[in-house]
Amino acid sequence: MHTTGRQIVLAARPTGTPKSTDFRLEEVAVPEPGDGEVLLATRYLSLDPYMRGRMDDRKSYAAPTPVGGVMEGEVVAEVVRSRHPDYGIGERVLARLGWRTHAVCDGTELTKLDSRFSPVTTALGVLGMPGMTAYTGLLTIGKPQPNQTVVVAAASGPVGSMVGQIAKIKGARAVGIAGGAQKCAFVKGELGFDAVVDHRSPDFADELAAACPNGIDVYFELVGGGVWQAVMPLLNQFARVPVCGLIAQYNNSGQPEGPDRLPATMREVLSRSLTMRGFIVREFWDQRPAFVDEVSAWISDGRVRFREDIVKGFANAPEAFIGMLDGRNFGKLIVEIDED
Repeated sequence: MHTTGRQIVLAARPTGTPKSTDFRLEEVAVPEPGDGEVLLATRYLSLDPYMRGRMDDRKSYAAPTPVGGVMEGEVVAEVVRSRHPDYGIGERVLARLGWRTHAVCDGTELTKLDSRFSPVTTALGVLGMPGMTAYTGLLTIGKPQPNQTVVVAAASGPVGSMVGQIAKIKGARAVGIAGGAQKCAFVKGELGFDAVVDHRSPDFADELAAACPNGIDVYFELVGGGVWQAVMPLLNQFARVPVCGLIAQYNNSGQPEGPDRLPATMREVLSRSLTMRGFIVREFWDQRPAFVDEVSAWISDGRVRFREDIVKGFANAPEAFIGMLDGRNFGKLIVEIDED
């Protein structure tokens, strides 16, 4: 049994794109669980875009990570010692331990993982927060109808890939936006989207318009920036826009250059009776049982497919995270912890 664990803390607040020096790897003593507590060992760490926002000291829906504080994150962990009657050694749980290899917990805010989570890493992706973000945002806010057009950027990622597949299940037409030939081929060939457009193409806006001849009824916003500018002219009257991410803007250290596009956006919101609704997945937490039941069944019968990008080695988390913000991952990004 390890007596020394590791954690990764925020060493400095980044300016623009995070650097490796903004993180620090520390060794810490592994704590002993007290009465009613369990000692958890992290097996897999989820890396997600929202973590970039926690690195900044600004008002948001959650408190920022303090300098010197452990980076925020969700993990799949294993109970390695237990003094809690409800948890046995060897059980796998979902927990918010952050970027650390070991932690003591009193059993609250732990979710036991049953046989539906196979492989267990799906608890961090297709059957976890990203999958539930797609499921709740699309169905509760987007409300796709048969034969309507649903568009989503970052379509090869864990949220975007689910948005398009659920849209297809509901009878809608799914159009994905992805970066590069390999990701576009995956979205069209493996995930079964009706069309896919490469946002790196110099003719991106025209190609998106050609892929959406009947306009866009639902645009699931994950990116912002130039993609939104190409989408906006194509939105139909009464189109719905669930907003859960703006990854193109996360590394901005100030106001973007160029004209103020907000007035034009608001004019379109008014003139086309658009519905734009920002959301955080925890707002729909009561839907989690239905989400896990329904999506696990869709996985079993082959209607939902997923891809995971697993990086080995706890110490590699910062570089993997920086790469994710630049689009270098392919699928749900997860770090496999390299110790007992």
